[in-house]
Amino acid sequence: MKALILDMYGVIIKDPEGGLLPFINRTFPDLSRDDVYRHWIKANVGELSSFNFFRELGFEGDLSIIEKEYLDTIEIDESFYEFAPILKKHYNLALLSNDLGEWSRYLRNKFKINDYFDVITVSGDLKIKKPDVKIFMHTIDKLGCSATDCIYVDDRRFNLAAAQSLGMDSVLFNSRKVQYEGKTVVSFKELTNLLI
Repeated sequence: MKALILDMYGVIIKDPEGGLLPFINRTFPDLSRDDVYRHWIKANVGELSSFNFFRELGFEGDLSIIEKEYLDTIEIDESFYEFAPILKKHYNLALLSNDLGEWSRYLRNKFKINDYFDVITVSGDLKIKKPDVKIFMHTIDKLGCSATDCIYVDDRRFNLAAAQSLGMDSVLFNSRKVQYEGKTVVSFKELTNLLI
């Protein structure tokens, strides 16, 4: 059986950025994308805890409330629930996400998606993030298959290029509406039709 590896944000989660910058700019309108993402990159590889990420940006008070308020703005693509069981009949499913470990656990539990996946890899837990090929290799090893047995789905072209460099097939989930020469889908229905 082949393996299907899915990205989280921009694939399973509707907003590719998770709505992070708009949420932060409600409190700190002068913080730029660069101001936010230099801390987010550190948190994404486990160098900052989720609370310290908010603290570095200037948030004060009960950070658990602020964090939950942010995470509860994030929405799942509801069609995932319809098509994941169909895909699971044909593929071992893996999740490969650049995310803070705490955030990923909260969202996966909230949306009840853990049981769909045979393998879950999160950059904040592993301290490596895409497009580093080591995080792809870790996921392939956990799946117990070869790269050529894997299909990787992501909304970012540079992550697809990293997967392809290992011999994986790849599909762009085009939630960012970009130009791409390879296989492209815009929904789980299209993905299912392409792969089954």
